[in-house]
Amino acid sequence: MRRLVHLSDLHFGRDRAEVLAPLTRAVNALAPDLIIISGDFTQRATEKQFAAAADFLAALHAPTLCVPGNHDVPLHNLFVRIFMPWRRYRRWINADLQPSYEDDEMVVIGVNTVNPLAWQRGWFRSRAMRRACAAFGTSTGARAHIVVAHHPLEHLPGEAKSLMRGASKGLRRLSDCGVDAVLSGHLHSWRAEPFVQTEGRVSALQVHAGTTLSNRLRDKVNDFNLLEIDRGRLTVIRHAFADSGSGFSEMGSVTFHKTPDGWI
Repeated sequence: MRRLVHLSDLHFGRDRAEVLAPLTRAVNALAPDLIIISGDFTQRATEKQFAAAADFLAALHAPTLCVPGNHDVPLHNLFVRIFMPWRRYRRWINADLQPSYEDDEMVVIGVNTVNPLAWQRGWFRSRAMRRACAAFGTSTGARAHIVVAHHPLEHLPGEAKSLMRGASKGLRRLSDCGVDAVLSGHLHSWRAEPFVQTEGRVSALQVHAGTTLSNRLRDKVNDFNLLEIDRGRLTVIRHAFADSGSGFSEMGSVTFHKTPDGWI
């Protein structure tokens, strides 16, 4: 079995200081095999905000796999956003914008879906689809195939934000090459369920984390996910922060099983 912690939308610069220490304790106490952070480390991509994010990463005990979010490129400095959008992210977080992780039970592929020229709306590029499918195609055994991206590949009806460019095509391609789950953030809203099934394709899982540290709660709570993956069984356990002072605790869970038609 593999245990993954999934964080997203930390937004240092708009973070809740009282949540940081309980979050660090909670994540380290879970002792996951891998910590996944699906973007938006900062609010405005400043050096100070990235430095705070780097300090948080240094306090985590498990290895991390991180991808950037749209808030991790400068918004107002147009020159930097166009010509050197990743300079600060690479300096403080990771030089690799699309890292991967592989062991004998899972293959995890990070995808950079940020488009600096369309600041909020993402872009799932064809070469990112090919890269993920190539990694899954060489995977042996019954390993779990996981993609990590900041922007979701599907929105609920009524979502105000635009679905990223290439999302529908990306979901079809990933489904065809055997993805099991896509972990994302961006919407500050928790979600764990199969993608809407397309005839002739198996149904993969979409797992959204809300906002783990930000005060931009949008009537939600600060949360993160613990995923337990074991041979065709995947459980998502939501951990939420309580303002009562008790820190993070389990808020609920859902278990999925893999069938020939996908995850149910």
